[in-house]
Amino acid sequence: MLSAWRWWRGILIAFALVAVGRQFLPLPFINEVLIFSIYTIGCNFLLGRVGFISFGQPAYLAIGAYGTAFYLFYFGTNPYLAILVGLLAGFIFACLIGPLFIRLRSDYFALVNLALAVIIYYLMQKVLADITMGDNGLWFLANIDSTPILNLTNPGQFFIFAILVAILLWGLYKYLDDSIFGACCLATKTNETKLQFLGYSNFYIRLLAFIIANTTTAFAGCLYAVYLGSVSPEITSQSRAADPIIVTILGGVGSLFGPLVGTIAYTGLRDVASKFIGNWELFIGVILIIIMLTNSGGLYGGVETWCKNMLDRRKNSMGDKTEDHC
Repeated sequence: MLSAWRWWRGILIAFALVAVGRQFLPLPFINEVLIFSIYTIGCNFLLGRVGFISFGQPAYLAIGAYGTAFYLFYFGTNPYLAILVGLLAGFIFACLIGPLFIRLRSDYFALVNLALAVIIYYLMQKVLADITMGDNGLWFLANIDSTPILNLTNPGQFFIFAILVAILLWGLYKYLDDSIFGACCLATKTNETKLQFLGYSNFYIRLLAFIIANTTTAFAGCLYAVYLGSVSPEITSQSRAADPIIVTILGGVGSLFGPLVGTIAYTGLRDVASKFIGNWELFIGVILIIIMLTNSGGLYGGVETWCKNMLDRRKNSMGDKTEDHC
């Protein structure tokens, strides 16, 4: 029991603070933070563990969102089934393109994913306009049924659902980070030859990491669709292709809680700074430059280092006082 608490402690404390923030911050802000952090954690895993820089995350987000939207607009009214449909669509899509994309590395992977986002945007806006309604989008909020226990049409109950899902997802990624698979993912980034020498396949490790990360991104799209009650091609706009990477760097690449901290900072600065200046991205840019120049491990890494230094100083000072007393 004690070991289980130690394993889950950080995750439960982090999301307990988010739940406390719900009492002081607007509910739409908190719900967006939860969904956007789920959107970012897949990108964080790809970049931090496997070394894949992906500018195509909006494409995977859109696949999940449109999978959910098609179900609710054309076929059914249960939001939980709609989320499952969108999640399955994201999983199948990642399985189909994964074997092609993971053969690429560095800039090629980033550019091909960006091209994918452009293709999905064009498909949803023009080619499939008869189904997707083009720029007008699909509106289905009135189609969503109220459900027992947690009614996802209620923003307050949606928050409870989203935070429970986030806790489980963070538990999954913590397990992956601590597992042999997580170590192998890191090895594909730093020493492929040694990993092959140990008998592991770089291809299959990258493929599994790609599928897990982008299925998570698709899941965030499902949540967006149900929460907003509408989906438009703008969800896969290439103008927002860098957002998950920016949030990942802002929070701390490869850190478990970096996506959550980065999302809070990014969303908060956007909502506050945009009231005073039109080009609010300037503040984000300055912070990113400082992070990259100082190599501080992002906001979460910087705070974590500062807290450890404070604890070490306190222990040292208490040790010195004990010696003087003796």
